[in-house]
Amino acid sequence: MLLEGKSVLVTGVITEQSIAFNVAKLAQEQGAKVVLTGFPRMSLVERIAKRLPQEAAVLELDATNPEQLGSLADRVRGVGFDSLDGVVHAIAFGPQSVLGGGFLDAPWEDVSKAVQASTYSYKALAMATLPLMEKGGSIVGLTFDASIAWPVYDWMGVAKAGLESTSRYLARYLGPKGIRSNLVSAGPLRTMAAKSIPGFEKFEESWVERAPLGWALTDTEPTAKAVVALLSSWFPATTGEIIHVDGGYHAVGA
Repeated sequence: MLLEGKSVLVTGVITEQSIAFNVAKLAQEQGAKVVLTGFPRMSLVERIAKRLPQEAAVLELDATNPEQLGSLADRVRGVGFDSLDGVVHAIAFGPQSVLGGGFLDAPWEDVSKAVQASTYSYKALAMATLPLMEKGGSIVGLTFDASIAWPVYDWMGVAKAGLESTSRYLARYLGPKGIRSNLVSAGPLRTMAAKSIPGFEKFEESWVERAPLGWALTDTEPTAKAVVALLSSWFPATTGEIIHVDGGYHAVGA
């Protein structure tokens, strides 16, 4: 019961294969009260929410929409949450032009959409939920190791590098308020988001072969467990950190 008595907002649930779905499931199993946000297919998210151990309220949130962000705290209160102890950022988007090998040709218009949705949204979500975290808490986001350049990931890799830096700055500015900001860097998982990346299968074979602990491409639970642990009070002095949940792939060479 790592999250007993805590209230947690989880973004990014799309299907049962979503990392965010397993985070919400484990959070409930560990004692948390959970509220979800979704966009744009709300009916799908609402249907998936019914498959959790306890059905969770679902709020619409386009993390690039100032009006929806501005009303988020009031809407969370409206479904029975007086405060939040944890927030999970599982939001990323990029037009097809920013992925798949087109790094040199992607126009700024498309790159800016990827950066706003995948990078700036982390700070925007933190500020939107800040009024509900007056007693402190934990913000946890998901990244894909941005310390190196990957094939086909292109500008999304740049956006993730920005996300990782954004988390460090949030750790700096929100620390005095008792709010921690950390990221979990997961290995490749066959989620809907991954399937939308052209050529993503290039990661899979080498990851399974090289990860010292091995790697299961369809198992989101290890990543979800790390997120739940960071949401808990068991990491009270950890912020600005990136926890790798990738079977150890990041630590070994060829």
